[in-house]
Amino acid sequence: MTKEKKNKPSKELPLGFVDRQEKELLIRDFIISNIKEIMVKYGFQYLETPSFEYTDSIGKFLPDKDRPDQGVFSFQDEKKWLSLRYDLTAPLARYVAKNYLEIPKPFKRYQLGTVWRNEKPGPGRFREFLQFDADFVGTKSLQADVELCVMISEILDKCGLSKSDYIIKISSRKITEELFKKINIVDESQKLAALRALDKIDRLGWDGVKQLLGKGRKDKSGDFTKGANLSSENIEIIEKELKNKSPETEDLKEMLKILDDYKFKNFEINPTVIRGLEYYTGPIFEVNLKFDVKNDKGKVIQFGSIGGGGRYDNLVNNFGNYEAPATGISIGLDRLVYALMQKKEFKVKESKPLVICIFDKSAMKEYINLQTLLRAADISVEIYPGEGKLKKQMEYANKIKSPAVILYGENEIKSGKPTLRDLKSGTEKSIEIKELINEIKKII
Repeated sequence: MTKEKKNKPSKELPLGFVDRQEKELLIRDFIISNIKEIMVKYGFQYLETPSFEYTDSIGKFLPDKDRPDQGVFSFQDEKKWLSLRYDLTAPLARYVAKNYLEIPKPFKRYQLGTVWRNEKPGPGRFREFLQFDADFVGTKSLQADVELCVMISEILDKCGLSKSDYIIKISSRKITEELFKKINIVDESQKLAALRALDKIDRLGWDGVKQLLGKGRKDKSGDFTKGANLSSENIEIIEKELKNKSPETEDLKEMLKILDDYKFKNFEINPTVIRGLEYYTGPIFEVNLKFDVKNDKGKVIQFGSIGGGGRYDNLVNNFGNYEAPATGISIGLDRLVYALMQKKEFKVKESKPLVICIFDKSAMKEYINLQTLLRAADISVEIYPGEGKLKKQMEYANKIKSPAVILYGENEIKSGKPTLRDLKSGTEKSIEIKELINEIKKII
Protein backbone atom coordinates (compact mmCIF):
# COMPACT_ATOMS: atom_id res chain seq x y z
CA MET A 1 0.00 0.00 0.00
CA THR A 2 1.54 3.35 -1.08
CA LYS A 3 1.41 6.41 1.09
CA GLU A 4 -0.29 9.50 -0.27
CA LYS A 5 2.18 12.23 -1.17
CA LYS A 6 1.73 15.15 1.17
CA ASN A 7 1.64 18.51 -0.58
CA LYS A 8 3.86 21.06 1.11
CA PRO A 9 2.43 24.53 1.72
CA SER A 10 3.68 27.27 -0.59
CA LYS A 11 6.38 29.59 0.71
CA GLU A 12 5.29 32.26 -1.77
CA LEU A 13 3.00 35.17 -0.87
CA PRO A 14 -0.30 35.92 -2.62
CA LEU A 15 -0.02 38.69 -5.25
CA GLY A 16 -0.25 42.14 -3.73
CA PHE A 17 1.20 41.21 -0.34
CA VAL A 18 4.78 41.69 0.81
CA ASP A 19 7.10 40.95 3.73
CA ARG A 20 8.65 44.14 5.08
CA GLN A 21 12.15 44.14 6.55
CA GLU A 22 13.63 46.13 9.39
CA LYS A 23 15.14 49.08 7.48
CA GLU A 24 11.85 49.85 5.70
CA LEU A 25 9.91 49.48 8.95
CA LEU A 26 12.27 51.82 10.81
CA ILE A 27 11.88 54.44 8.06
CA ARG A 28 8.12 53.99 8.28
CA ASP A 29 8.29 54.47 12.06
CA PHE A 30 10.29 57.67 11.49
CA ILE A 31 7.60 58.98 9.11
CA ILE A 32 4.82 58.00 11.53
CA SER A 33 6.54 59.83 14.40
CA ASN A 34 6.74 62.97 12.22
CA ILE A 35 3.07 62.65 11.30
CA LYS A 36 2.00 62.29 14.93
CA GLU A 37 4.04 65.34 15.91
CA ILE A 38 2.35 67.46 13.24
CA MET A 39 -1.11 66.08 14.06
CA VAL A 40 -0.73 67.25 17.66
CA LYS A 41 0.40 70.68 16.43
CA TYR A 42 -2.65 70.95 14.14
CA GLY A 43 -5.07 69.87 16.87
CA PHE A 44 -6.23 66.49 15.58
CA GLN A 45 -7.53 63.74 17.87
CA TYR A 46 -6.13 60.20 17.59
CA LEU A 47 -8.71 57.50 16.80
CA GLU A 48 -8.69 53.77 16.02
CA THR A 49 -11.54 51.77 14.47
CA PRO A 50 -11.71 47.98 13.89
CA SER A 51 -10.34 46.29 10.78
CA PHE A 52 -13.71 44.67 10.05
CA GLU A 53 -17.01 46.46 9.50
CA TYR A 54 -20.42 45.29 8.36
CA THR A 55 -20.24 45.41 4.56
CA ASP A 56 -23.27 47.68 4.24
CA SER A 57 -21.69 50.09 6.75
CA ILE A 58 -18.65 50.78 4.60
CA GLY A 59 -21.01 51.78 1.85
CA LYS A 60 -19.08 51.65 -1.37
CA PHE A 61 -19.18 47.94 -2.19
CA LEU A 62 -22.48 46.19 -1.55
CA PRO A 63 -23.17 42.44 -2.05
CA ASP A 64 -22.98 41.46 -5.71
CA LYS A 65 -24.85 38.23 -6.40
CA ASP A 66 -23.76 35.71 -3.72
CA ARG A 67 -20.63 37.46 -2.44
CA PRO A 68 -19.57 41.13 -2.25
CA ASP A 69 -16.13 40.49 -3.71
CA GLN A 70 -15.74 43.58 -5.86
CA GLY A 71 -12.91 45.53 -4.29
CA VAL A 72 -13.13 44.19 -0.74
CA PHE A 73 -12.29 41.00 1.17
CA SER A 74 -15.51 39.70 2.72
CA PHE A 75 -17.09 36.74 4.44
CA GLN A 76 -20.52 35.93 5.81
CA ASP A 77 -21.04 35.71 9.56
CA GLU A 78 -24.44 34.96 11.13
CA LYS A 79 -26.25 35.90 7.89
CA LYS A 80 -24.51 39.30 7.70
CA TRP A 81 -21.59 40.14 5.44
CA LEU A 82 -18.40 41.45 7.07
CA SER A 83 -15.61 43.14 5.12
CA LEU A 84 -12.07 44.22 5.82
CA ARG A 85 -12.04 48.02 5.54
CA TYR A 86 -10.87 49.31 2.15
CA ASP A 87 -10.16 52.80 3.55
CA LEU A 88 -10.40 54.70 6.85
CA THR A 89 -13.04 57.22 5.77
CA ALA A 90 -16.10 54.98 5.63
CA PRO A 91 -15.40 53.61 9.16
CA LEU A 92 -15.02 57.22 10.35
CA ALA A 93 -18.47 58.05 8.97
CA ARG A 94 -19.91 55.09 10.88
CA TYR A 95 -18.09 56.20 14.06
CA VAL A 96 -19.39 59.77 13.76
CA ALA A 97 -22.98 58.57 13.30
CA LYS A 98 -22.70 56.26 16.31
CA ASN A 99 -21.16 58.94 18.56
CA TYR A 100 -22.79 62.01 17.04
CA LEU A 101 -24.10 63.52 20.30
CA GLU A 102 -20.84 63.02 22.23
CA ILE A 103 -18.20 64.27 19.79
CA PRO A 104 -17.38 67.97 19.27
CA LYS A 105 -18.43 69.59 16.00
CA PRO A 106 -16.30 70.07 14.04
CA PHE A 107 -14.61 66.77 14.90
CA LYS A 108 -10.94 66.58 13.88
CA ARG A 109 -9.46 63.10 13.90
CA TYR A 110 -6.41 61.32 12.53
CA GLN A 111 -5.86 57.61 12.19
CA LEU A 112 -3.13 55.18 11.17
CA GLY A 113 -4.28 51.75 10.10
CA THR A 114 -3.98 48.87 7.66
CA VAL A 115 -6.51 48.74 4.83
CA TRP A 116 -7.18 46.04 2.24
CA ARG A 117 -8.13 46.24 -1.44
CA ASN A 118 -9.27 43.15 -3.34
CA GLU A 119 -8.00 44.45 -6.66
CA LYS A 120 -5.21 43.92 -9.16
CA PRO A 121 -1.83 44.86 -7.65
CA GLY A 122 0.84 46.91 -9.42
CA PRO A 123 4.27 48.51 -8.76
CA GLY A 124 4.21 50.02 -5.27
CA ARG A 125 0.48 49.23 -5.13
CA PHE A 126 -0.49 46.49 -2.72
CA ARG A 127 -3.63 44.70 -1.60
CA GLU A 128 -2.67 45.36 2.01
CA PHE A 129 -1.12 48.64 3.03
CA LEU A 130 -0.81 51.10 5.88
CA GLN A 131 -2.71 54.34 5.51
CA PHE A 132 -2.73 57.66 7.33
CA ASP A 133 -5.90 59.78 7.34
CA ALA A 134 -6.77 63.21 8.73
CA ASP A 135 -10.33 64.55 8.55
CA PHE A 136 -12.58 67.43 9.57
CA VAL A 137 -16.19 66.35 10.17
CA GLY A 138 -18.96 68.88 10.79
CA THR A 139 -17.78 71.91 8.83
CA LYS A 140 -18.53 73.36 5.39
CA SER A 141 -15.65 75.82 5.66
CA LEU A 142 -13.16 75.42 2.81
CA GLN A 143 -10.48 76.67 5.17
CA ALA A 144 -10.47 73.08 6.45
CA ASP A 145 -9.75 71.76 2.93
CA VAL A 146 -6.88 74.21 2.51
CA GLU A 147 -5.54 73.38 5.97
CA LEU A 148 -5.26 69.72 4.92
CA CYS A 149 -3.20 70.67 1.85
CA VAL A 150 -0.89 72.86 3.94
CA MET A 151 -0.59 70.16 6.60
CA ILE A 152 0.27 67.36 4.16
CA SER A 153 2.93 69.61 2.64
CA GLU A 154 4.48 70.16 6.07
CA ILE A 155 4.54 66.39 6.67
CA LEU A 156 6.38 65.75 3.38
CA ASP A 157 8.84 68.57 4.12
CA LYS A 158 9.53 67.09 7.54
CA CYS A 159 10.11 63.65 5.99
CA GLY A 160 12.92 65.08 3.87
CA LEU A 161 11.32 66.14 0.59
CA SER A 162 11.73 69.61 -0.90
CA LYS A 163 8.91 71.60 -2.47
CA SER A 164 10.33 70.75 -5.91
CA ASP A 165 9.89 67.03 -5.22
CA TYR A 166 6.09 67.07 -5.16
CA ILE A 167 3.01 69.02 -6.17
CA ILE A 168 -0.53 69.11 -4.75
CA LYS A 169 -3.06 69.00 -7.57
CA ILE A 170 -6.47 70.48 -6.77
CA SER A 171 -9.78 70.12 -8.58
CA SER A 172 -13.49 69.83 -7.74
CA ARG A 173 -16.20 67.27 -8.30
CA LYS A 174 -18.40 70.22 -9.29
CA ILE A 175 -16.49 70.23 -12.60
CA THR A 176 -17.50 66.67 -13.52
CA GLU A 177 -21.03 67.22 -12.16
CA GLU A 178 -21.49 70.15 -14.53
CA LEU A 179 -19.86 68.18 -17.33
CA PHE A 180 -22.20 65.19 -16.89
CA LYS A 181 -25.19 67.57 -16.96
CA LYS A 182 -23.86 69.09 -20.16
CA ILE A 183 -23.70 65.73 -21.94
CA ASN A 184 -26.89 64.50 -20.24
CA ILE A 185 -25.53 61.55 -18.22
CA VAL A 186 -28.07 60.83 -15.47
CA ASP A 187 -27.49 57.12 -14.73
CA GLU A 188 -25.51 56.90 -11.46
CA SER A 189 -23.71 53.66 -12.38
CA GLN A 190 -22.61 55.20 -15.69
CA LYS A 191 -21.37 58.32 -13.87
CA LEU A 192 -19.38 56.16 -11.47
CA ALA A 193 -17.87 54.11 -14.30
CA ALA A 194 -16.87 57.37 -16.04
CA LEU A 195 -15.32 58.77 -12.85
CA ARG A 196 -13.29 55.62 -12.26
CA ALA A 197 -12.11 55.71 -15.86
CA LEU A 198 -11.07 59.37 -15.59
CA ASP A 199 -9.25 58.64 -12.33
CA LYS A 200 -6.75 56.60 -14.38
CA ILE A 201 -5.55 59.47 -16.60
CA ASP A 202 -2.11 59.64 -14.95
CA ARG A 203 -1.60 55.88 -15.24
CA LEU A 204 -3.15 55.09 -18.65
CA GLY A 205 -3.07 58.43 -20.47
CA TRP A 206 -6.01 59.73 -22.48
CA ASP A 207 -5.89 56.88 -25.02
CA GLY A 208 -6.46 54.24 -22.34
CA VAL A 209 -9.04 56.35 -20.51
CA LYS A 210 -11.05 56.97 -23.69
CA GLN A 211 -11.32 53.20 -24.14
CA LEU A 212 -12.69 52.93 -20.59
CA LEU A 213 -15.12 55.77 -21.22
CA GLY A 214 -16.32 53.86 -24.29
CA LYS A 215 -16.80 50.09 -24.68
CA GLY A 216 -13.95 49.03 -22.40
CA ARG A 217 -10.25 48.21 -22.30
CA LYS A 218 -8.08 45.09 -22.35
CA ASP A 219 -4.80 45.45 -20.40
CA LYS A 220 -1.44 43.83 -21.16
CA SER A 221 -2.36 40.72 -19.19
CA GLY A 222 -5.49 40.22 -21.27
CA ASP A 223 -7.93 41.24 -18.53
CA PHE A 224 -10.89 43.22 -19.87
CA THR A 225 -12.48 46.11 -17.97
CA LYS A 226 -16.00 47.04 -19.04
CA GLY A 227 -16.35 50.69 -20.08
CA ALA A 228 -18.86 53.45 -19.30
CA ASN A 229 -20.39 53.15 -22.81
CA LEU A 230 -20.32 56.87 -23.59
CA SER A 231 -20.60 58.04 -27.17
CA SER A 232 -17.47 59.17 -29.01
CA GLU A 233 -18.93 62.71 -29.19
CA ASN A 234 -19.39 62.85 -25.42
CA ILE A 235 -15.91 61.44 -24.82
CA GLU A 236 -14.44 64.23 -26.97
CA ILE A 237 -16.38 66.86 -24.98
CA ILE A 238 -15.09 65.41 -21.68
CA GLU A 239 -11.48 65.39 -22.92
CA LYS A 240 -11.70 68.99 -24.17
CA GLU A 241 -13.30 70.28 -20.96
CA LEU A 242 -10.86 68.53 -18.61
CA LYS A 243 -7.84 69.75 -20.56
CA ASN A 244 -9.00 73.27 -19.81
CA LYS A 245 -6.61 74.50 -17.08
CA SER A 246 -8.85 77.36 -15.87
CA PRO A 247 -12.15 75.86 -14.68
CA GLU A 248 -14.68 78.20 -13.09
CA THR A 249 -16.33 76.78 -9.96
CA GLU A 250 -17.18 78.75 -6.86
CA ASP A 251 -15.51 76.32 -4.44
CA LEU A 252 -12.19 76.48 -6.31
CA LYS A 253 -12.32 80.28 -6.44
CA GLU A 254 -12.76 80.36 -2.67
CA MET A 255 -9.97 77.83 -2.12
CA LEU A 256 -7.61 79.91 -4.24
CA LYS A 257 -8.27 82.93 -2.04
CA ILE A 258 -7.62 80.97 1.17
CA LEU A 259 -4.48 79.35 -0.29
CA ASP A 260 -3.24 82.86 -0.99
CA ASP A 261 -4.01 83.88 2.62
CA TYR A 262 -1.83 80.95 3.75
CA LYS A 263 0.86 82.09 1.26
CA PHE A 264 0.87 78.49 0.04
CA LYS A 265 2.25 78.12 -3.48
CA ASN A 266 3.07 74.44 -4.03
CA PHE A 267 -0.14 73.49 -5.84
CA GLU A 268 -1.78 73.60 -9.23
CA ILE A 269 -5.42 73.59 -10.34
CA ASN A 270 -5.82 70.50 -12.49
CA PRO A 271 -9.30 69.37 -13.64
CA THR A 272 -7.96 65.91 -14.60
CA VAL A 273 -7.72 65.09 -10.88
CA ILE A 274 -10.85 63.00 -10.36
CA ARG A 275 -10.44 60.61 -7.37
CA GLY A 276 -12.17 57.27 -7.96
CA LEU A 277 -14.28 57.02 -4.81
CA GLU A 278 -17.87 57.94 -5.39
CA TYR A 279 -18.56 59.83 -2.14
CA TYR A 280 -16.69 63.06 -2.99
CA THR A 281 -18.91 66.12 -3.39
CA GLY A 282 -16.63 69.17 -3.73
CA PRO A 283 -12.91 70.06 -3.77
CA ILE A 284 -10.56 67.11 -4.32
CA PHE A 285 -6.78 66.99 -4.15
CA GLU A 286 -3.90 64.63 -4.88
CA VAL A 287 -0.23 64.61 -3.90
CA ASN A 288 2.01 63.69 -6.83
CA LEU A 289 5.76 63.14 -6.78
CA LYS A 290 7.85 64.93 -9.38
CA PHE A 291 10.81 62.54 -9.35
CA ASP A 292 11.19 59.13 -10.99
CA VAL A 293 10.37 56.04 -8.96
CA LYS A 294 11.95 52.72 -10.00
CA ASN A 295 10.97 49.12 -9.42
CA ASP A 296 13.26 46.42 -7.99
CA LYS A 297 14.80 45.93 -11.45
CA GLY A 298 15.73 49.61 -11.76
CA LYS A 299 13.05 50.42 -14.33
CA VAL A 300 11.16 53.71 -14.02
CA ILE A 301 7.51 52.99 -13.27
CA GLN A 302 4.27 54.96 -13.48
CA PHE A 303 3.85 55.49 -9.75
CA GLY A 304 0.82 57.74 -9.45
CA SER A 305 -0.14 59.71 -6.37
CA ILE A 306 1.07 58.96 -2.84
CA GLY A 307 -2.08 60.39 -1.32
CA GLY A 308 -5.10 62.56 -1.75
CA GLY A 309 -8.56 63.33 -0.54
CA GLY A 310 -11.41 65.75 -0.76
CA ARG A 311 -14.77 66.91 0.51
CA TYR A 312 -17.52 64.36 1.22
CA ASP A 313 -20.49 66.23 2.67
CA ASN A 314 -23.08 63.43 2.45
CA LEU A 315 -21.29 60.28 3.63
CA VAL A 316 -22.38 60.36 7.28
CA ASN A 317 -25.98 60.87 6.09
CA ASN A 318 -25.98 57.26 4.89
CA PHE A 319 -26.55 56.36 8.56
CA GLY A 320 -29.39 58.81 9.19
CA ASN A 321 -30.21 62.50 9.17
CA TYR A 322 -26.92 63.93 10.44
CA GLU A 323 -25.52 67.40 9.78
CA ALA A 324 -21.93 66.31 9.15
CA PRO A 325 -20.26 67.87 6.07
CA ALA A 326 -16.67 66.66 5.97
CA THR A 327 -13.31 66.77 4.25
CA GLY A 328 -10.24 64.60 4.61
CA ILE A 329 -6.91 63.48 3.20
CA SER A 330 -5.08 60.14 3.09
CA ILE A 331 -1.48 59.07 2.52
CA GLY A 332 -0.48 55.53 1.56
CA LEU A 333 2.44 55.19 3.98
CA ASP A 334 3.95 52.12 2.33
CA ARG A 335 3.91 53.86 -1.06
CA LEU A 336 5.47 56.96 0.49
CA VAL A 337 8.23 54.88 2.11
CA TYR A 338 8.83 53.03 -1.19
CA ALA A 339 9.39 56.35 -2.94
CA LEU A 340 11.34 58.07 -0.17
CA MET A 341 13.84 55.21 0.07
CA GLN A 342 14.81 55.98 -3.54
CA LYS A 343 14.96 59.74 -3.09
CA LYS A 344 17.21 59.98 -0.07
CA GLU A 345 19.45 57.93 2.17
CA PHE A 346 17.85 57.58 5.57
CA LYS A 347 20.29 57.36 8.44
CA VAL A 348 18.17 55.01 10.51
CA LYS A 349 19.89 53.28 13.36
CA GLU A 350 19.34 49.57 13.08
CA SER A 351 20.16 48.56 16.63
CA LYS A 352 21.96 45.22 16.51
CA PRO A 353 22.81 43.49 19.79
CA LEU A 354 26.26 42.61 21.05
CA VAL A 355 26.60 38.85 21.48
CA ILE A 356 27.92 37.24 24.65
CA CYS A 357 29.48 33.98 23.48
CA ILE A 358 28.90 30.85 25.54
CA PHE A 359 31.91 28.75 26.52
CA ASP A 360 30.47 26.74 29.39
CA LYS A 361 26.74 26.32 30.14
CA SER A 362 27.53 25.83 33.82
CA ALA A 363 28.70 29.47 33.87
CA MET A 364 25.29 30.71 32.67
CA LYS A 365 24.81 32.73 35.86
CA GLU A 366 27.93 34.78 35.01
CA TYR A 367 26.68 35.38 31.45
CA ILE A 368 23.29 36.48 32.74
CA ASN A 369 24.85 38.84 35.32
CA LEU A 370 26.99 40.45 32.58
CA GLN A 371 23.98 40.75 30.25
CA THR A 372 21.89 42.35 33.03
CA LEU A 373 24.66 44.86 33.76
CA LEU A 374 24.94 45.94 30.14
CA ARG A 375 21.19 46.15 29.56
CA ALA A 376 20.87 48.35 32.65
CA ALA A 377 23.21 50.74 30.81
CA ASP A 378 20.81 50.71 27.79
CA ILE A 379 23.17 48.58 25.69
CA SER A 380 21.54 46.14 23.27
CA VAL A 381 23.03 42.75 24.13
CA GLU A 382 22.10 39.08 24.12
CA ILE A 383 23.56 35.81 25.27
CA TYR A 384 24.01 33.64 22.17
CA PRO A 385 20.52 32.11 21.89
CA GLY A 386 21.48 28.87 20.13
CA GLU A 387 23.76 25.91 20.65
CA GLY A 388 27.11 25.33 19.02
CA LYS A 389 30.85 25.94 19.14
CA LEU A 390 32.50 29.34 19.02
CA LYS A 391 32.77 29.29 15.20
CA LYS A 392 28.99 28.91 14.88
CA GLN A 393 28.44 31.70 17.42
CA MET A 394 30.72 34.03 15.46
CA GLU A 395 28.88 33.20 12.23
CA TYR A 396 25.61 34.14 13.96
CA ALA A 397 27.04 37.47 15.22
CA ASN A 398 28.26 38.37 11.72
CA LYS A 399 24.96 37.33 10.13
CA ILE A 400 22.91 39.66 12.36
CA LYS A 401 25.53 42.42 11.84
CA SER A 402 26.40 42.65 15.51
CA PRO A 403 28.97 45.39 16.21
CA ALA A 404 30.94 43.22 18.66
CA VAL A 405 31.09 39.98 20.61
CA ILE A 406 32.05 39.47 24.20
CA LEU A 407 34.27 36.46 24.90
CA TYR A 408 33.72 35.39 28.50
CA GLY A 409 35.33 32.02 29.11
CA GLU A 410 36.74 30.47 32.25
CA ASN A 411 39.91 32.59 32.31
CA GLU A 412 38.00 35.83 31.64
CA ILE A 413 35.54 35.04 34.41
CA LYS A 414 38.35 34.36 36.89
CA SER A 415 40.22 37.55 36.00
CA GLY A 416 37.04 39.65 35.78
CA LYS A 417 38.18 40.86 32.36
CA PRO A 418 35.90 39.95 29.42
CA THR A 419 37.39 40.21 25.94
CA LEU A 420 35.60 42.64 23.64
CA ARG A 421 36.06 41.90 19.93
CA ASP A 422 35.09 44.66 17.48
CA LEU A 423 33.63 42.85 14.46
CA LYS A 424 34.18 45.80 12.12
CA SER A 425 37.87 46.35 12.79
CA GLY A 426 38.66 42.83 14.00
CA THR A 427 40.51 44.22 17.04
CA GLU A 428 39.96 42.84 20.51
CA LYS A 429 40.73 44.06 24.00
CA SER A 430 40.66 42.54 27.47
CA ILE A 431 38.75 44.96 29.69
CA GLU A 432 37.73 45.09 33.33
CA ILE A 433 33.96 44.85 33.73
CA LYS A 434 33.72 48.34 35.26
CA GLU A 435 35.31 49.79 32.07
CA LEU A 436 33.39 47.56 29.67
CA ILE A 437 30.39 49.86 29.24
CA ASN A 438 32.52 52.85 28.21
CA GLU A 439 34.48 50.74 25.70
CA ILE A 440 31.30 49.34 24.16
CA LYS A 441 29.81 52.82 23.72
CA LYS A 442 32.89 53.78 21.70
CA ILE A 443 32.05 50.98 19.24
CA ILE A 444 28.28 51.36 18.94
